Amino acid sequence: MRTVHVVTHPESTHHVDRLVGGWFDAELTPGGERAAVAIAESLRAKVPDGVEIHSSDLRRTARTAELIGERFGVTPVLDRRLREKSYGEAGGKPQEWLDRRFVPPPPTGERLGHDEGIPGAETKGAMAARVYAAMDSILESPREHRIIVTHGGALTFVVAAWIRMPLESAGYVDFRASPGSVTVLREDDYFHNRQVVTLAGK
Repeated sequence: MRTVHVVTHPESTHHVDRLVGGWFDAELTPGGERAAVAIAESLRAKVPDGVEIHSSDLRRTARTAELIGERFGVTPVLDRRLREKSYGEAGGKPQEWLDRRFVPPPPTGERLGHDEGIPGAETKGAMAARVYAAMDSILESPREHRIIVTHGGALTFVVAAWIRMPLESAGYVDFRASPGSVTVLREDDYFHNRQVVTLAGK
């Protein structure tokens, strides 16, 4: 049986400063650090030795993964493909700056390649493709237990890749997750069905 625990990083400075996150390299707040320690201790109580840890390389996720890794004696593997969506030149700017310029996607039609009106911003399709590729790499080995540390937005495509949702359908999917949540994914050894056991739990 394979089990994957997907952690969304806890409170970061961009949350409290109301700045656009994305690839803006914010750090955990003191409260976020404490929450990351609590997540690490909770996982240590549930997950056996031999775990593999993968994380986005941005500071807020890498630090969360580091604190988890310390409990297991494991050095996390940092992977930029697990990053949050890039918002281009909006990254690090006030959220209201982005809100005034953002062009929402159409209800039907071309959503994966939709131009949101922000120079340099990543399309949903580009983000989905890199997260799918990261998941393909992570799941290549037969390791029974993995921990993935990522971002609230990226979690959607981690779960979509896990359940093998076709990439062309991913333009409509959205799995909501608050900071510091843990999603549990499991594949059984008999049917090899992939379950979403817990979505964005605490």
